[in-house]
Formats: sequence, structure tokens, C-alpha cells
Amino acid sequence: MALAVLLGGAVVAALVLGNQGSGVTVVRGVIGSEKKSFFDDPEVKAAFAKHGLQVEVDTAGSREIATSVDLGAYSFAFPSSAPAAEKIKKERGATRTFAPFFSPMAVATFEPIVTALTRAGVVDGTTFDIKRYLEMTAEGTRWDALPGSAYQARKRVLLTTTDIRTSNSAAMYLALTSYVANGDDVIQGADAKVAQRVAPLFLDQGYSESTSEAPFEDYLAMGMGKTPMIMIYEAQYAAHLFAGDGAVRPEMRLLYPSPTVLSKHTLVPFDQDANEVGRLLTEDPEFAALAARHGFRTANPGVFAGLAQGTPLTRDLVDVVEPPTYDHLEQLVAMIEERYL
Repeated sequence: MALAVLLGGAVVAALVLGNQGSGVTVVRGVIGSEKKSFFDDPEVKAAFAKHGLQVEVDTAGSREIATSVDLGAYSFAFPSSAPAAEKIKKERGATRTFAPFFSPMAVATFEPIVTALTRAGVVDGTTFDIKRYLEMTAEGTRWDALPGSAYQARKRVLLTTTDIRTSNSAAMYLALTSYVANGDDVIQGADAKVAQRVAPLFLDQGYSESTSEAPFEDYLAMGMGKTPMIMIYEAQYAAHLFAGDGAVRPEMRLLYPSPTVLSKHTLVPFDQDANEVGRLLTEDPEFAALAARHGFRTANPGVFAGLAQGTPLTRDLVDVVEPPTYDHLEQLVAMIEERYL
């Protein structure tokens, strides 16, 4: 295995160095942290090198990319949210966007949690009922109060998320919970009643990480005691399943919220070189296959479906709702943000 990694790195280095002598083009972008492993993959680097490109990336929370990152230093922005990408496109005067892959939001948890929530009517198979969950959180239910719960923690039944003020995965969680809290309808702006109902989902967690990578690593490393259940991108979980690296242990489970939303990873190019990066990611079958290996769903569903055979991943998504517009979601976020003070 170590030899294979070394050889793979040598191939990439040879391709990149070879292209440097013939005018390799360095393209810099800022991306959501959940895509870092994809861009760091030696095979992805080698695929770009075949086209004379060396893609270098920095990471930030996707909401930060749309609000506070200095994009003047980059050729492209690649947040995990179509609404955030549209905001960037408008403000930067970009002429187009690319959406090469997407990932539904999902809940990573553990078998004892699934058993307890099934008894409580929140979970049915691999479905996590958001309406029933909101009812439970409104009642302030604690884990040790659930009948027959093997998880006897004296803390509230709450999904762990990232920080709603910085991260797209938390914003996507807000999109689906606010939809249910709004009577199964997309919010149209700042709604005090909806904000009052969903704000505790974030405020009662205490400290939250700013990007999606850190809490998922805690889930994998520290187990149920720290993180009984966490809102993630399906791709984060799927990537480890497909790699067979042992990070997803037998007691771990993946659930799909009902309803859920799709995180559409959308690249906004600011120059022609970045436009080529977006085109390759969207149109080149090699990149589609590599993206699927990293857990992302692409325009060709068969690639992901083939990898997902024999796993707990859902091939067909049914109960999917659209997120609010960027401005409407921001208005709701602002109302929640005020409550942090």
C-alpha cells in the first residue's frame, strides 16, 4: 500500500513537473472543506495535470466564502451551496456557474441511537422524521428519558451541526428544519415564529465548529459519547465506505432526513482558466468517476449507484425540498444570530 502511494505521488510529480516546462497553468480557488480530500487526491491532481492545470485550493466555510473571504486572490470559488454561489456570481459579475456534483444532507449516528429513536417514532428504517424530531426537541427531551435507551447521557436530544453563522451544512439543516416549521413550505424571509422554533436547535448545542470537516472527524474518532448524531453531507460518509478504510465502524449508521435538501456544490469561475476547471469537473468522465469515489453524486447516477451497491446508502432520493433563496435564508440566519449575543 505504501509503495502504491509513493508510486502514485511520483506519477503526479512527473506529470506536474513535465507540464511546468511546457507552460503548466496554476489555478487557485477557495472551496468548502468537505471537498479538500478530493482536490488533494493524487489521481485528481494527475487528471488536471493531463490538461496542463495545477489546481491549488484553500478552504473556508461555504457561508464565509459568500460573505467574508477576499475572493480577489482566487480564480474561482467553490461553495457547497447553489444559493451562495449565485450570490458570489452576482457580486463578482461572473457569467456562469458549474454544478459538477451534489450531496444530500444526512445524519451520521450509531446503532443504539437508531434503536432509541425508532422506539420514539423519529426513525423508520433509514428515514429520520424531521417533524417528529422537532416535536421532541420542543419538549426538551433528554437521551436518558427515552424509553429503553441504551444511551444514558443527561443532555438534550439534539443533532450536532456546524456553526450556522459560518457553515453551509448548518444552513442546509436550517433550510430543511425551517421548511417543516413553516408548515411544509419554503420560508420567504425573516419569520419570527419559525426563528423561535428552530433557533434552539443551534443555540442549545453550545460551541460549534465553523466547517463540516472537524465535527465529522470527531464523530469518527470519539464515538457516541461526544457526538451521538451529527448532520453531515452524505459524501463524507460515503467516501469512507467506498475507500474501505475502516473509518466507518460496524456500529455506525447513516440516516436520511425526511425531508432532506441537496447540497449542490457549485463552482463560480472568475477567469478563463477557472472556467476550464469547471468544464472538466462537469463534462469529463474521469473527473465524474473520481468525484463518485469521494462520495459525491454526479450527473451520471450509474457511477455512484455502482459504488453504493451493498452499502446502506440510498440510491433514490424521494423526499427532497428546495432551499430558500440566499437572501431569505440569510434573513432567518440573522434572526438566529441575534440570539447568540
